[in-house]
Amino acid sequence: MNEKILLDDKKSTNLEDLVSEVNRIIEALENEKNLENSISNYQKLIKLNNIIEKKFMGKSKEISQVTKEKITRILQQNDKNRKNR
Repeated sequence: MNEKILLDDKKSTNLEDLVSEVNRIIEALENEKNLENSISNYQKLIKLNNIIEKKFMGKSKEISQVTKEKITRILQQNDKNRKNR
């Protein structure tokens, strides 16, 4: 199977599953004695890390946007309340 397809599948995977896979790879790397055999696992780990980082960045942006909208609504409500006094 194409690795690009596998990475696309990972992008839709939830964070818990991604972290579990990272932990599994780390455990395998810790138990591996031959460095040559570890290269592909290190590469997978780096790719998973990038996917996780993008998920965090996306969620952070979403949280910031929602917070900004809530603050705007509160400020508008406060302005209305002041005008009605």
